[in-house]
Amino acid sequence: MKKIHKFLGIAVTIATVALLTACGKSSSDSADNKTIKIGILQLVDQSALTDARKGFEQELAKAGYKDGKNIKIDFVNAQGDQSNLNTMSQQLKKDENDFNLAIATPAAQALQKADPNTPMLFTAITDPKSAGLVTNLNKPDKNATGVTDKVDTAAQIDLLHKMFPKAKTVGLLYNAAEENSVVQIKLAKKELKKLGLKVTAKTVATTNDVQQSAEALTKQSDAIYIPTDNVCAAAMTTIGKVTEQAKTPVVTADATMIKKAGVATKGISYKQLGQQTAKLAIKLIKGKKVSQLPVENPAKTQIVTDTKRMKLFNVSPSLLK
Repeated sequence: MKKIHKFLGIAVTIATVALLTACGKSSSDSADNKTIKIGILQLVDQSALTDARKGFEQELAKAGYKDGKNIKIDFVNAQGDQSNLNTMSQQLKKDENDFNLAIATPAAQALQKADPNTPMLFTAITDPKSAGLVTNLNKPDKNATGVTDKVDTAAQIDLLHKMFPKAKTVGLLYNAAEENSVVQIKLAKKELKKLGLKVTAKTVATTNDVQQSAEALTKQSDAIYIPTDNVCAAAMTTIGKVTEQAKTPVVTADATMIKKAGVATKGISYKQLGQQTAKLAIKLIKGKKVSQLPVENPAKTQIVTDTKRMKLFNVSPSLLK
């Protein structure tokens, strides 16, 4: 009887271990097969922001995270409307995503206000600190981190001065309600003052204001500088027509704007910016916490030109070397 009891004890132990092992595998498999839910809130449908989103999604797919397979992307676009931003932020909160991505400053501010508890990544934001998204760039402390689109404003103003040395007055066009733009304009004014150049500025609240303001600037300035401003970006075709007709050159902070109105700039690729942001997302998926992921600046900058306008304004490519 003792031998039987001993064998029974061994059998029960083996069965228990096997059951626990099976349960462990099942739990692990379940975790591995979990669909990651990602919310994306984009401010407006304009080329730079859309490039950032596409770059984000492409980089995730490249790493094996594909929408409809092992991740679910919930994408919403506010079309530049503040009430839409607020409503869509609440919607993403209700969706209980694993983390959210905000594209552009107003989107990030609205999402953070509506849902401070869900981890948030941001991209296409010039100064997340001034925007109130973080207080410490190296150790994000508000459950938000990401990649800025911060470029060297001083270098862009210097490039403008190099291309158009006879320009005495530089016009500035931007949306004063956009924190991104205000930060860059302050830097631009500081650099223009150093160069001894005069400044005239016009602000726009919506794309409906752009044509009139652009026309006024062409009469008051010798060249125009436009920061990475979402209202201006959405109306670059209009700006291009107005400034070409008036023969007033434009330098933009956003490289994607060059195609429609600018002459040249030292800027970034927003697609690459989105790809860089996706690499942070992958770290979140793999278990990193937001506070462990410092805010990053763009990894690359490049000279971007428009050949037609280079010729129109007699700018030699050798000046950009």
